[in-house]
Amino acid sequence: MRLLDILLGRSRAVGPDLDRLFALPSAAVGLEAAAGFRPTGQGAVCFATVEGAAFERTHREIRALLDADAGRTPVELTHDSYGYSWLVSHRSPEELPVLVNDLHAVNSTLEAAGFGPRLLCSLAGFAAEDGRRLALVYLYKRGTFYPFAPLPGGRQQQRDNALELRIRAALADELPVEDDLGRWFPVWGAPGL
Repeated sequence: MRLLDILLGRSRAVGPDLDRLFALPSAAVGLEAAAGFRPTGQGAVCFATVEGAAFERTHREIRALLDADAGRTPVELTHDSYGYSWLVSHRSPEELPVLVNDLHAVNSTLEAAGFGPRLLCSLAGFAAEDGRRLALVYLYKRGTFYPFAPLPGGRQQQRDNALELRIRAALADELPVEDDLGRWFPVWGAPGL
């Protein structure tokens, strides 16, 4: 931080730290104890859609890296209705550390190929026995997490804000949680949720 920033009270964004993703497995233990949510085994990395030969090479590299496990569902590339792309990984619910490795590898590979500015977020899906769903979303450019909890049932595009705030409090010591609630963007229809 520069002296002028200090005098004017400005702070700089933390920025990406992909190693923070590795805190998810221990946070999942706290999440289950505090709110009864267990990993679904699904996760995804979201980025602004990229086209061209360079991205195709990078996508093939990611698939080759992650699909090397025999007997697993291949990594999928999907597009949402908002024009963003998602690379989705499926693992068994007990393999959250492996899923986190997948998310880290996808982010790292895209970053190394020069697509870092296009990365938006990563998420890991969780579910409760009563059918409620939850995602822990990692904001790539901020290096922070936030919970996203869509309301179950027929109520489309409504969030369970009370649950999100409870999860924030429960995970405050486990993960770097995004302080600015205005950055808790909804990820409607996100694969892996």
